[in-house]
Amino acid sequence: MPSVVAISGSPSADSRTARVVHHVLHRLTAGGQDAGHIVVRELPAQELLGGSAAHPALGQALETVARAEGVVVATPVYKASYSGLLKLFLDLLPQAGLAGKTVLPLVTGGSLAHMLAMDYALRPVLSALGARHVVPGAFLLDAAIERLGTDACRIEPAAELRLLEAVEGFTRALTGRESLALTATA
Repeated sequence: MPSVVAISGSPSADSRTARVVHHVLHRLTAGGQDAGHIVVRELPAQELLGGSAAHPALGQALETVARAEGVVVATPVYKASYSGLLKLFLDLLPQAGLAGKTVLPLVTGGSLAHMLAMDYALRPVLSALGARHVVPGAFLLDAAIERLGTDACRIEPAAELRLLEAVEGFTRALTGRESLALTATA
């Protein structure tokens, strides 16, 4: 099975975005995926702000991304864009830091007006970093995510369905089943 890493770009300690990522990672690992999680707000702030990967924790995070075959990039939307914290981490990646990787964008936001941030702000950056395939992602309204316990959440059924469809598309693309299905229909 291909390895997957999720990158949570929320600065909040009680993040709905990180809870959705935990939900997705649980689904992926239950399906046999080897999956890890980088919570950017837990990385050393001084080095992130300075754009230096010299700190061992940052070096390890960057190496984890380099080794992964699939990357889930999750962020809340602030002021019509992905979080500045996520931007700091993505800026540390090499120019082709996502080359050859399948990427799933996940975005949470307070209103439907924030949905466009996925396609007009985040997707271009992921493509510029060389992602082999940025699959259709999922946007979830904050109101559709109920916090439970420490890392858990309950997602409203319609939002849960959209999320699971995005995860299934990611899994198919990651394992090559998507390209096999396209070849079979051609």
